[in-house]
Amino acid sequence: MISYTFNDNTKIPIYEQLYIQIKNDILSGKLSANKRLPSKRNFANQLSISVITVENAYNQLLSEGFIYSLPRKGFYVSEIFKESYELADRRKANNTDDSTHTVFYYENSKDASHNDERQYFADFSSNATDPSSFPFSTWAKLTRRILSDDQSFLMKNSPSNGIFLLRDAIASYLQAYRGINVSPDSIIIGAGTETMYNILIQLIGHHRIYACEKPGYKKISEILNANEVENLQIPMDESGVIPSELEKNGVNIIHTTPSHHFPTGITMPVKRRYELLSWATSAEDRYIIEDDYDSEFRLSGRPIPALFSTDTNGKIIYMNTFTKSLASTIRISYMILPPELLNKYYQRLSFYSCTVSTFEQLTLAHFISEGYYEKHINRMRTAYRKKRDYLLSCIKDSGLGNISEINEEQSGLHFILKLKLKIPEEKFLKNLEENDIHIVSTAPQSYMINYSSIPLNKISEAINRINAATNK
Repeated sequence: MISYTFNDNTKIPIYEQLYIQIKNDILSGKLSANKRLPSKRNFANQLSISVITVENAYNQLLSEGFIYSLPRKGFYVSEIFKESYELADRRKANNTDDSTHTVFYYENSKDASHNDERQYFADFSSNATDPSSFPFSTWAKLTRRILSDDQSFLMKNSPSNGIFLLRDAIASYLQAYRGINVSPDSIIIGAGTETMYNILIQLIGHHRIYACEKPGYKKISEILNANEVENLQIPMDESGVIPSELEKNGVNIIHTTPSHHFPTGITMPVKRRYELLSWATSAEDRYIIEDDYDSEFRLSGRPIPALFSTDTNGKIIYMNTFTKSLASTIRISYMILPPELLNKYYQRLSFYSCTVSTFEQLTLAHFISEGYYEKHINRMRTAYRKKRDYLLSCIKDSGLGNISEINEEQSGLHFILKLKLKIPEEKFLKNLEENDIHIVSTAPQSYMINYSSIPLNKISEAINRINAATNK
């Protein structure tokens, strides 16, 4: 019989304590693969806790891939490690072919980053921020105070890796909210993904083979092409990028979004995470670039742990940005380098000037360290949850409700809308353009719905226009 105890004298919720204890038992092998877990009701009675507490713990374990469910049969422990070992054995035998994966890439899918200057009634591909959500008054208050009180500091050149106040604020935030323990000296500040990649390519080398997920964020491939390095697109299956494909293609560095894949919305399960780490640790020149671009906005349960937090071999480069959490026009990003690359950075590239002004860095540092960022994120989670729920209810209540399926709606600021169209897809997309609506496809009759920039008062009409486009 599975039994756990709980600490009432802690701020950690009971469901989270239960989740942690079950997860630890799975990782230690105490709960073996494919073992059936107690039903929610029986478990609740056994532990003298509520059914909703067990349900929340199970949902978190499901979302991370520690357990799986079978209809009308219950919940079971996932097999996490076995395939990783088999993958290593296949490498040793030089047999990396694996035909068991179901690849779902749509060759004609359009990328979400488009340069069309047209202003749509609703653009569901845009990652822009609704102006009403930005904390203008707080930002203005901080900038006025900084201009008044920190004039001498503002005249000093920033270190190449960014001012310590900002790096320290980021490190404290990551420890408190992402479970990432890192020194401020391991953090590099830069103006967007482009800057981060220019640094990484110089550190790792132009002669390496870089790769992105397929489908994925097209801009990464464009940056790699601009730097004239060999880069590939590696196919995905329902669990994420396929490690055996990395091996087969001789990839050295893979860019991945494990907590919330762009654009499919997939959360990489723990089993695939260990497989990916196994691939990276099997050769010295391999690294994983973890893009944690919208981890702040998991709208139910606790945040998905970063892949970085499970790495003990210095194989993961953690990358994040404030463009999602604050505004797409705030070009401040950061990355955490593993020790080997960090030493190379300080030895070879510390002569560079930081690409973010001291003024912007100092403003953001105070915004984080004085608690404004945490309040802003909490407020935005509430606002985005309200917007998402209203959007889903509009879809359900419209004609789309009978021909649609929603996937990956619990994390991030976009989800996948699958439609059973009765007209050709090309006609549907043309109708949308005529109705002043823009969306992008991720697979046949599957569409990414990014709602961050859509005002609440436009959602109902936007869904009506999408519905109308399915009937012409």
